[in-house]
Parts: sequence; structure tokens; C-alpha cells
Amino acid sequence: MKARMRPGPAVKVATVATAVLAAIYVAAVLLLNLLVGAHLTGQGEARLAVRLSDVRRDPSQLTRPANGPGAGQPDDLDADSAPVYLWAANTAGTVTAHSPGAPPLPASVFRHDRAGGDRAVMAGLGPRAARYRLKLARTTTGWTVAGQSLADDVHTQNLLRNAEIIAGPLVLAAMFAGALVVGLRALAPVEQSRRRQLEFTADASHELRTPLSVIRAETDVALSAPREAAGYRDVLTRIQGETERLHQLIEDMLWLARFDSRPPPPGDEPVDLAMLALVCADRFRSVGPAMTADTPGIPVLINAPPEWIDRLAGVLVDNACRYAGPAGRVRIRVQAEGSRVSLVVEDSGPGIPEADRSRLFDRFHRATERGSGTGLGLAIGDSIVRSTGGRWLVGDSSLGGALMSVSWRHTQPRAFERPS
Repeated sequence: MKARMRPGPAVKVATVATAVLAAIYVAAVLLLNLLVGAHLTGQGEARLAVRLSDVRRDPSQLTRPANGPGAGQPDDLDADSAPVYLWAANTAGTVTAHSPGAPPLPASVFRHDRAGGDRAVMAGLGPRAARYRLKLARTTTGWTVAGQSLADDVHTQNLLRNAEIIAGPLVLAAMFAGALVVGLRALAPVEQSRRRQLEFTADASHELRTPLSVIRAETDVALSAPREAAGYRDVLTRIQGETERLHQLIEDMLWLARFDSRPPPPGDEPVDLAMLALVCADRFRSVGPAMTADTPGIPVLINAPPEWIDRLAGVLVDNACRYAGPAGRVRIRVQAEGSRVSLVVEDSGPGIPEADRSRLFDRFHRATERGSGTGLGLAIGDSIVRSTGGRWLVGDSSLGGALMSVSWRHTQPRAFERPS
């Protein structure tokens, strides 16, 4: 069963990342609004300054329509912008002339103007006290005033604010989703490793408990009552068998633990699969099944640690012998196909059902109940195959049982020198 990923750590990482982005987003929005507001203010004041300069050159513009022909405003890029109104006032603050349609200008605008030169102020004009930006210029007879409604600026800022309010949640949601996906993918190997460790510990405990329980039971029976020497011998024989099984299990677990810790691998060197197959066949010939080896008459080389490939071949042949049984048959073949070479081990045993092949290399998994074993052999073999760049092929043999094949990239014979 595939282990489920715990989303807790990834959610925490995504939440923190989103909170940081939210803070950055708020700071960026505030800065942007300040910059836009300053730009609009500077643009408006520049427009008013140009109109005051025009009036100084041509006082008759005071009586012309603010948005009609001859109104000036050569700097206006937006023909739909609010009109710029002009007023002339005496030293008492009374308006003496103004653009047609200009709202009334209250005398309070002039009360605090004591300095010469131009000065910008904000004021509410008209019946609705609409906000206007005004620029005052002192003259010999009083003041000249240019003013423009802030409605356009307010509208622009409102549009910007609405866009920020709408975009903010979308950006943060996208950030959270992206960070969550990245977090889940980044934590997946860690979670898989944790799951494998927990499963390995649970399975190892179960596998170790079985021989220990048998040893304890046999010991209790032997000590429960006096018996003949033959009886004690039988008990010790059974204990010896379970001890061997326990020893093999511990050795396999230690090998996998060392392999999983990623120690520096042994240096690769050319390995002759043909020679290795012949040696392996001779080693297992006395086990029981009829053993045959089919190899080419020339070296078939791969680059890999020799002790690892020898361990892999031993695992495959040992499995084949156990499932074939003493009266069965086992065949080892080495063959070359294009740029790859294969080590093939076949047996006449019960074979491997299709449903079990996906879990064949799981630790402590056994394809059938036939034969004894720790369930770690093929897990060890799979670690070796993956580390040496090999490829598995699991199928049915013409002998009636399973076919286990591993292929590697072929190493050219000229890279291999036989000792003289």
C-alpha cells in the first residue's frame, strides 16, 4: 500500500511563506500608493503652474472657458481630464474675475497667504464642497489662482486600490498553493524515508520475533522434563536451524542498513558476467536442483563493483534453488543484446503471480509461501541493481517457473585485460 504524505509540515511551510509574502505585498502596495499619489500631486501642480504662467502672459484667459478653445493646457495628455479654472482676487480676497463655470472661491483661501511666490493648497469648493487643488500666485493687485478638481486623482487612486484589494487574495492564494505543492514535493522523499524506516522496523520486529519465539519454546520444552539424549539432540537441531535463520536475517538487515546510509561505493571495475555465472553455478550445484549454465565463450563485461554483482547473482540463484526444490531445474544464462548484456536466472518452481510482481522487491515480502527465506534477498538485489544502473525483467520461464533478468550497459572487451 502506498504511504500517504502527511501535509502538516508542508502546510506550515506554505503558511509561513504566504505570511512573509503578505507582509511584502502590503509594504509594496503602500509604497506604490505613495508613489502614485506623489506623481499625481506633482503632475497636477505642474499643470496649474503652466496655467498661471499662461495667465501672466495673457490675462484675457481669465474670461475664457476653462475647457474651451484657447484654454491653453498644452501639457495635458488626457483630453478628458478635469478643467483647470482661473480666478483673480484683490488684496481683500474678493474675486474680481474668473473662468466661466468656476465654483465660488472662499476668502478663507487667502487668509494664511503671507509669503510671495506660488503656493499650493487644498480646499472644498462649490455646494458639495468638492475637493480642489489650488495654486496661488501673488500679484501687484492681489492674487491669481488656478484650480482643478481632485475627482480624477481620487478616481485613479480608487481604481488602483480596488485592483490591489482584488489581486491581493489571488496572489496570496496562488502563493500558498504553489508553496504547498513545492513543500509536498520537497518533503516527499523525507516522508517516504520515514515511512520505509517505520515499516522496516515493524517488519523486522515481526521477522525477528518468529525465530526467537521458536527458540524460546523449544528451550522451555527441553527444560520442562528430563528426556533422552536423542530428544535433546532434536531440540538443539531445531534451535540451530532457527539460529541460522536469525543470523541470516540480521546479516541481511545490517547489509541493507549500511547500503541505505550511502557509504562511499567500492570502485567500479570490469566484471565478466560469463565467468561469474559459471562460478555461481558451480557453487550452488550441490544444493539439489539440476543446475545448468549457458554462457558465451568470450568475456561479457560490465562496469560495477565485483562483490555487489556476486552478491546479486547469489541472491537470484539461491531464490531459484529454493523455489525449484531438490528435484527441480535451475538455468543461468548470460546473453548480449545490442549495447546491453543480461544475467538471466530461471527455475522450474511455482513462478511469480502477476499480482505479486509489483511488490516483488519490497522488504520482507515473499511471492509464495514455498521455501524458507528472510524476504530481504530481492530487496538487497534491487538496491544493487539500482545502484549499478541495471534494469530488471521479471517474467515466466520456459522451465515452468520464474524468470529473473538484469541487464547492464556493455563494456567493450578492450577495457578488460585478463591477468597473465
